[in-house]
Amino acid sequence: MAELAKNTADMTAAAPEEPVSPWKEAWQAFCRNRLALIGLAIVIFFIIVAIVAPVIAPYTFREQDLTKRLLAPSNDHWFGTDDFGRDIFSRIVYGARISLWVGFFSVLGSAIVGTFLGIVAGYYGRWLDTIISRFFDIMLAFPSILLAIAVVAILGPSLQNALIAIAVINIPNFGRLVRSKVLSVKQEEYIMAARAVGMKDSRILFRHIMPNSITPIIVQATLAIATAIIEAAALGFLGLGAQAPTPEWGKMLADSKNYLVQAPWTLFFPGLAIMLTVLGFNLMGDGLRDVLDPKMKQ
Repeated sequence: MAELAKNTADMTAAAPEEPVSPWKEAWQAFCRNRLALIGLAIVIFFIIVAIVAPVIAPYTFREQDLTKRLLAPSNDHWFGTDDFGRDIFSRIVYGARISLWVGFFSVLGSAIVGTFLGIVAGYYGRWLDTIISRFFDIMLAFPSILLAIAVVAILGPSLQNALIAIAVINIPNFGRLVRSKVLSVKQEEYIMAARAVGMKDSRILFRHIMPNSITPIIVQATLAIATAIIEAAALGFLGLGAQAPTPEWGKMLADSKNYLVQAPWTLFFPGLAIMLTVLGFNLMGDGLRDVLDPKMKQ
């Protein structure tokens, strides 16, 4: 009886551990990266600020009081006031909505279009690959900010057109990334087997190609959001993005550049908000790249 219990215990100890899913393993590795967790915390903080902006903002972003213009930070105005007497803290809180909205949806648009073009170019090849690849090369030949300025100049200065411009200039980044991934994946034996049994191209693309190409897209999208926020701020600073009185951080910097000596807080706090948001997405993106990119794992 004792020998039977011992054998049972040995079999239990020798039993294989339950396999961990790749996504759970990636999350565990991500949690071990302190910088990545700091970036995630920063991103979550600004998302919460954007969601609850009407609750935590003591004033509306449009509220003006010329008798309180360019006041230094105080208990009544934590970040001071601008040249129209508007509360800077309230405008930064509402501005988080705009910057995150532009960042997320511009990257979403460029990811969808770029992924589609990259899949078509990589999977079908031949003349389609040549045309799409040359299109990417032409777009990448121009500095991204100049291309964004050109697009906004054609469409007209506005926040929506700035979003479109940012989405357009990021399409080649996603397209080339997905194309290179598809070129390697389609040479795998299971893809050749799927073709041999007569599986349709659409099913191969959505059942096999896309799932194996999603991780680099996630990493690229996270890093691209940070770039998109900077580009939106740059367009706003040049007067080609959000228009007054919209509380966009880049526009706030442009409106305050003449008060650098007289009221430096009018530039410091919007600039700090941009820096922290971009830093958060970059740290989080670097952490995702470390756990999702096989080359980085090696």
